[in-house]
Amino acid sequence: MGIDRRQLASRLLTASVGGPVIIICSLVGGIPFLLAMNFIIGVGLFEFYRMMEAKDIRPFKTVGIAAGLVVSWYVYFQGGMFSGLFITLMLIAIMGMELFRRDGELAVFHISTTILGVFYVAWLGSHIILLRQLGEGVEGTDLGGFFVLLAFVLTWGADTGAYFVGNAIGKRKLLPRVSPGKSVEGAVGGVVVAIVIAFIARATIVPLLTVVDALVLGLTTPVMAVLGDLVESLMKRDVRIKDTSHALPGHGGMLDRFDSVLFVAPLVYYYLRFLVV
Repeated sequence: MGIDRRQLASRLLTASVGGPVIIICSLVGGIPFLLAMNFIIGVGLFEFYRMMEAKDIRPFKTVGIAAGLVVSWYVYFQGGMFSGLFITLMLIAIMGMELFRRDGELAVFHISTTILGVFYVAWLGSHIILLRQLGEGVEGTDLGGFFVLLAFVLTWGADTGAYFVGNAIGKRKLLPRVSPGKSVEGAVGGVVVAIVIAFIARATIVPLLTVVDALVLGLTTPVMAVLGDLVESLMKRDVRIKDTSHALPGHGGMLDRFDSVLFVAPLVYYYLRFLVV
């Protein structure tokens, strides 16, 4: 297939700026980390709702984005009566506001896509916050930032491996109906790179991992990463758009860049929570 050099240069430039920001915010934690996640979730939700509008569906963007941000605050502050109350009010408001549309057509679609955005982008994305909190105080240290970085480097490592291997030797299409560019060879390349990264992480930033843990995460995270990417590709194909936006040069939109992380973060969180920490 060959590598688009201009696109690759744009991807590397964006990564060189965004990567350090992610690393610093993850390691610092606290409110700066929460605000960084709010930015990703907020922009991702805006892109998701705009994508639905391309299908002539009119979600309640403002209410949906507000509800999504509250979900992240709910997770960060570990619940609380007022956070739960606000989420409940947001959900009721989303459904109640539909009563005031003039035409009353596609009501189910307007309501369901608004709520889907909250769960898809905000709830799955909030597992990154849960990862940060999970590592706080582990064995007397703060591994939270490293837990977050583990999810990111496994995801983006698998994506990078799949990109280069797929462009170099990819022939057999993985799921051409949804994403014609993805190949079986690229997927295998992503798994190999993820396994290597998992073992490097075990030797450096996350020493709690055993050999089995590193192997399992290296094998499973690329699967979830591809699943997350394919799900977003399916939605984009349905609404007939290529990228959710042009916010990140070389990557498309925020949702295009973080679609895989949305599926990987829950996997890494629940694996670490139930089997490691």
